[in-house]
Amino acid sequence: MVTQVHKNIYRIRLTLPQNPLKNLNSYFLRGDESDLLIDTGFRRPECRKDLLDGLAMLGSFRDRRRVYVTHMHGDHIGQADLVCGDDRPIYLSATDLGYYKRFLSGEMDGERLPLYVRQGYPEEILKKTYSTNQAITMTMDHADERLCAVEEGTLLRVGTYELRVISVPGHTPGNTMLWMEKEGIMFTGDHVLFDITPNITSWPWMDDALGAYIESLKKVKDYPVRLALPGHRESGEYKSRIEEILAHHERRLADTLRIIRETPYLSAYEIASRMKWKIRASSWEEFPLQQRWFATGECLSHLDYLKKRGSIRSVEENGVVRYCV
Repeated sequence: MVTQVHKNIYRIRLTLPQNPLKNLNSYFLRGDESDLLIDTGFRRPECRKDLLDGLAMLGSFRDRRRVYVTHMHGDHIGQADLVCGDDRPIYLSATDLGYYKRFLSGEMDGERLPLYVRQGYPEEILKKTYSTNQAITMTMDHADERLCAVEEGTLLRVGTYELRVISVPGHTPGNTMLWMEKEGIMFTGDHVLFDITPNITSWPWMDDALGAYIESLKKVKDYPVRLALPGHRESGEYKSRIEEILAHHERRLADTLRIIRETPYLSAYEIASRMKWKIRASSWEEFPLQQRWFATGECLSHLDYLKKRGSIRSVEENGVVRYCV
């Protein structure tokens, strides 16, 4: 459960039950006057037990602990307020902090749910998906006063280590990584994953999430990373993995465009059902509800990308948006 990955840096692996991600990597950095914990898991008993057991094994005391959250998803921010010292900060990018406050207030869902209905998502399935979505139900319940906004270039010190914030929007509007230049260590969060491909979805108030993600990958591709520490699963070779992810999205964009050419005027929900997904399901109807939600969101980000670049256009018929070349 606890693995030392570098001097005074430890990975605590948290179980994510009933979730295809399987686990979350929380990282603990031991300092002199204070410690830093990066990402915290869903707000559910199994995650809390794994995290607290790991911190106990490391002899970590809550009053010494700061928390850094790479992005606003529930599996990363869910327990931040429970494990951060009472007078210590919980760092989150300014952009994601704004989105998170909108999410907690219900404002973001007020935008997103009607959007998905307009994209052909059956309303009853959407309501059922939302009521069981761990990312929505297993996170913090209010914007904790310890939440502290950080920006591109913000420098955090832990003992002799310096960690610099890198803004990499795409996976979320304010997604970040942490770079330790002297050591060549990059905490990649969910921006670069090695065993799985990060989900890139459409976001309210963000017109081209996939375009932002691709530019973010290119921005950080040439960093001299010797050790990449991802938010999920195992590590790997950093630069070649980024090249693989870029190629993956090129193929997915081509596949999306092929579907639209072959069958014009499908909705996003219908296009998603015809795209290629690596999942144990023989048909779209057998997709787990959560995976259908993520697949449709990813489809939407690819449609936004193609539409913004003039490859496709959309028309609205009877309240449903449909796409053609």
